[in-house]
Amino acid sequence: EVLRIADKAILEGSATSMIVVMPDADTGQRGYFNSIKGDWRYEDFFFQEFIPYVEKEYRIKKEKRYRAVAGLSMGGGGAFVYALRHPELFSSACPLSAACGPLDREDMKRYTSREGMENATEEELEDYFKKHSVLDMVKNMPAEQKKAVRWFIDCGDDDFLYEGNSLVHIEMRKNNIPHEYRVRNGGHAWTYWRDSLPVVLSFISDAFHQY
Repeated sequence: EVLRIADKAILEGSATSMIVVMPDADTGQRGYFNSIKGDWRYEDFFFQEFIPYVEKEYRIKKEKRYRAVAGLSMGGGGAFVYALRHPELFSSACPLSAACGPLDREDMKRYTSREGMENATEEELEDYFKKHSVLDMVKNMPAEQKKAVRWFIDCGDDDFLYEGNSLVHIEMRKNNIPHEYRVRNGGHAWTYWRDSLPVVLSFISDAFHQY
């Protein structure tokens, strides 16, 4: 899907030529993040091994301006957290229908049972919350970071992840964090994302040029 959509957008001129690399984190582990016990370190792999490998093997420009992160669903959560944690690396971040992590500390109870954290200490759970709650990270974003990344957030009105994305949008508005927020009719499916991706590619392309 992404290959077809990207080729079409580049051919039609709505997106600039770019290299799109899609790592697979559908492993049955912690997705795009490190595990709470440190025995699964996908996020470390992404920044310490994956990005350097891509920059070594492909003819690309290594400046922040020419690097973006995007994803949908679980990958949208990765895009959110990666850009929030490393604003110095990405010019644009485009989470689509994103899993936003625990919305509050009460919501953490869902994650403790689902993510195999039943035996985690209170300190470990609090650390996890601060590192993986997109809403909490946005609430506590330093002032100097607010304009560091261009944000494009998109989630359908029938998506089961709509609440988290809506709350993040509201918090960004409260904190004067510039961002684009889109809500259209649709759910958590490719019928929605097919319409989102051409817009995302155009948005990312703007950062690659002067804007």
